[in-house]
Amino acid sequence: MTQPALLAHDLVRSAGGRRVLDGVSLTAAPGRRIGLIGENGAGKSTLLRVLAGVDAPDGGSVSRPADLGFLHQELPFDAAATLAAVLDDALREARTDLAELDRLGAELARTGEDDPAHRPLLDAYGLRLEQAQHREAWDADRRAALMLDGLGLGGTRRDRTLGSLSGGQRSRLALAALLVRRPSALLLDEPTNHLDDAAAAFLEEQLRALPGAVVVASHDRAFLDAVCTDLVDLDPAAGGPVRFGGTYSAYLGEKRAARERWERRYAEEQEELAELRHAAGVTAHRVAPDRGPRDNEKMGYGHRAGRVQQQISRRVRDAARRLAELERARVGEPPRPLRFMAAGLAARTEEGERPLVSVRGLRVPGRLALDGLEVPAADRLLVTGGNGAGKSTLLAVLAGRLGAGAEGEVRRRQGLTVGLLTQDTVFGRPDRTAAETYEAALGPERAGKVPLSSLGLLHDGDLGRPVGRLSVGQRRRLALALLVARPPQLLLLDEPTNHLSPTLCDELEAALGPGPGAIVLASHDRWLRRRWQGRELRLEAQGGEHRLKG
Repeated sequence: MTQPALLAHDLVRSAGGRRVLDGVSLTAAPGRRIGLIGENGAGKSTLLRVLAGVDAPDGGSVSRPADLGFLHQELPFDAAATLAAVLDDALREARTDLAELDRLGAELARTGEDDPAHRPLLDAYGLRLEQAQHREAWDADRRAALMLDGLGLGGTRRDRTLGSLSGGQRSRLALAALLVRRPSALLLDEPTNHLDDAAAAFLEEQLRALPGAVVVASHDRAFLDAVCTDLVDLDPAAGGPVRFGGTYSAYLGEKRAARERWERRYAEEQEELAELRHAAGVTAHRVAPDRGPRDNEKMGYGHRAGRVQQQISRRVRDAARRLAELERARVGEPPRPLRFMAAGLAARTEEGERPLVSVRGLRVPGRLALDGLEVPAADRLLVTGGNGAGKSTLLAVLAGRLGAGAEGEVRRRQGLTVGLLTQDTVFGRPDRTAAETYEAALGPERAGKVPLSSLGLLHDGDLGRPVGRLSVGQRRRLALALLVARPPQLLLLDEPTNHLSPTLCDELEAALGPGPGAIVLASHDRWLRRRWQGRELRLEAQGGEHRLKG
């Protein structure tokens, strides 16, 4: 069965008074896996929504396969739906194919070859058979079980409601449902955010095996390297969005070189523009000295003066023409990229022998069992482990946010200040702008002392946008800004690189190095873990409870 391509031409899309997509074109042929990269707000999620048909473009066109699949960052499932109902919906197309093949086969058996209805029935059977083969319909139920196992949901009861699942479990279920369907084109928005190493490797294997087109927006550098055949960078560039055929690692060097070329070309053009404006307005008029003819020049002065004036006019015209050409074709000024510039992530505390937090005999039924843990005053602790191992639960314990049902002893230094960045970022007033939210949370004095714009986490143009209209990544950056603007003595970060651009991930990782205060983070980020210099504790599930290893 020939796989259709996903085609977009000259897409324009504005939101909140800002043009997010400006003439973007994209061809995603079968077998190509295109990674969308760029800063938060560059338009990755917007482009996926337009490609999927969820949002209509303000200009341009999209041609998409009928059986396109789209994974949202924010899931559309009803909280009362069960896991079984979600899987039944994912298997519906395959089961429909098989039911139709049975029905058409039975009708063909009853219809003679000389009957005029025989040929249309045979054609319909052939098309349905081809479609069922493409979807691997006969293997769909086994594939559903395989997807659940591979994404860490194999042991989850089918009667569980989505409202009872964690955010990560719901994300993995949505991903499994899409992979079961095997659509002709697959659109994914940050698919690895809630995946552990095994699940991420499983997803990479599944995507590489798909015959159709894949377009994925991701900040996961290891994932992009493993999966993508092409990359499209939506960050501002001299010639618009850049498509690069090759791995993410190879593209990093090319992007740096392209940025340097843009900056160099802009500087050279600005210098030439200044010279041309000077030449057209001043220098060209000074070709002839302002003096009268000498005695020995009187005979030819008029003729010579005419030639000089012609020379002046020609030079003025040449300068003016070149000036007009350059002003029409010049490149725009390279926008200032975001740079994480927090003075410090955590506040200094007295060293002393007593830890900031100590945990003894902790038991959270079905989620975590921890015999002991101490967090010293300047600790840097990375917590790793598979999905459901209890990483978020441990951070909640350290933050003092765990509710009823927890057993054990948790001691904190008196007066200890603690900040927690959770995976799900929700603001109570979505109508408030980012700047208003920041000031309301910190107070005018602190917000004035540490302006939101000074932290390098949001572009100036986004400070006046309501937080309800910010992207998921921008809201997460705002939550991080609120923490580092008034650094706590103990900073707890749950998957801090989720939704951050690769550049900001690098800068955040650098800021996590030695310094005042204590930082504990939980992360699946494979690049971050490879470069981690502090302590590392791994949580592992054992017999229904989760224990600390290392």
